[in-house]
Amino acid sequence: MPVHDSAPLAYRLRPTTLEEFVGQEHVMGKGTTLRSAIEGDKLSSVILSGPPGTGKTTLAKIVAERTQAHFVSINAVLSGVKELREVCAEAERLFTGLKQRTVLFIDEIHRFNKSQQDALLPYVESGVVILIGATTENPYFEVNSALVSRSQVTLLRPLSQEDLLTILHRALTDKRGMNGTVQVEEKALERIAALANGDARIALNLLEMAILTAGKKLSMKEIDALFRERGKRYDRTGEEHYNSVSAFIKSMRGSDCDAALLWMFKMLAGGEQPRFLFRRMAIFASEDIGNADPRALQMVIAAWQAFEFVGLPEGEFFLAHACIYLSQAHKSNAITRAMAGAREMIHSSATLEVPLHLRNAPIKGMADQGYHQGYQYPHDAAKGVVQEQYFPIGMEPRSFYEPTDRGFEREVRDRLQHIQTIIRK
Repeated sequence: MPVHDSAPLAYRLRPTTLEEFVGQEHVMGKGTTLRSAIEGDKLSSVILSGPPGTGKTTLAKIVAERTQAHFVSINAVLSGVKELREVCAEAERLFTGLKQRTVLFIDEIHRFNKSQQDALLPYVESGVVILIGATTENPYFEVNSALVSRSQVTLLRPLSQEDLLTILHRALTDKRGMNGTVQVEEKALERIAALANGDARIALNLLEMAILTAGKKLSMKEIDALFRERGKRYDRTGEEHYNSVSAFIKSMRGSDCDAALLWMFKMLAGGEQPRFLFRRMAIFASEDIGNADPRALQMVIAAWQAFEFVGLPEGEFFLAHACIYLSQAHKSNAITRAMAGAREMIHSSATLEVPLHLRNAPIKGMADQGYHQGYQYPHDAAKGVVQEQYFPIGMEPRSFYEPTDRGFEREVRDRLQHIQTIIRK
């Protein structure tokens, strides 16, 4: 289909060949499996997953130009089961009668419900249909697991600054774009590339908007004035939320307070609720620090309470204070391992019967049956600890909690070792 001059710049500049495709070297570089399959017209079903503007639809259109198979493109938002079955029925007719396979591109495949995705399965499984599914969501969560298992899942990454600059320079010189009629300072192009945050479509749209608004000679001054308020990509309900939270937690766990601050303020700038961040830090204080620094949980709760008193924007001080403290604190996951050990013992044990000496005897008849008899009151012992069996009947004592030698937990370890030599003689 010819591209009209009035079409958006991003549409006019869409690559039509593999040579024009920019970025994604990890899956589209020379010699890679996907590129070789496209070049040799031997593509098998593939699911392309990645943020907007990273090349999913472009790759499908390049396949359409190169393949000898029948090519069909549908959008999951606009199509239903009826259209899908019609496409698959035609694909089966072509395969049976002409031995011709069909390449079916489904944009936003995650929008299809389970029954719609199930309808595809037999055609993909038999090879009648070669599926190219495009999604901005995580396919392992949002796409039928049977389809995923029969497809090559390819994760596309946000484009690099260099990739975006290559695309922007092409837009200025290519005859489908500005054809050399527009002059833009290199710093201004770099600013546009940074604002696009890995999205080629956004980069080209910003450039086109700037040209239409400020003219054909653009400096850093014009770009800053036009896009001063533009924020970074962040979706509080989508995968980017979970990716950013994961990076935040892992940075604190790795004791890199600078990276942790960066991810935390990225989430705040994207509209994340501060209470969510405090909740995550409170969990972290016990899960990843525990008794290596018992003050960590106190610090988070104190910072959280201070935030509730003060609010934003000054409340950001308390978020940063807690984040930095947790990042630099001694780390231990001994509490997490202790919890896992105790739970596993509960699940693997037939019974967990309480020994008679640990039971209360609120009435005389229970005492006559042995309830509470033989219990030793630790406060009466000189050291506050007695030799005793506290585990269920028939269960040998176990050590679920094994402190590390980091931070305060070293003292906890030494004290526990001393206690256990008395309790478990």
